[in-house]
Amino acid sequence: MTKQFDVEPVTEHQYLVRAHTDSGIIESWFRADPETLEQLGLTNADELQVVEQTAVYLAGRQPVEDFPPMLDLLDVMASYEDYPEHIRRQLGA
Repeated sequence: MTKQFDVEPVTEHQYLVRAHTDSGIIESWFRADPETLEQLGLTNADELQVVEQTAVYLAGRQPVEDFPPMLDLLDVMASYEDYPEHIRRQLGA
């Protein structure tokens, strides 16, 4: 499976993430609110890049087809202990 994602800003702090898989296109909405970015230590980071790297991170841990239809970065933080450090490292923060 190819782990290619298209990330499109939709509304303030919300993004549509499209994953191109062998079985078609999977879509999920991601929310990246400023408070969560602050908790991650990424207040100056590009939200779109944070969302894209989060999708890549999740795809390494679960099938893209299992992504929920709506996902808040706060939920990712609560579910994966290594996520904050990983995302900071990926974004050079």
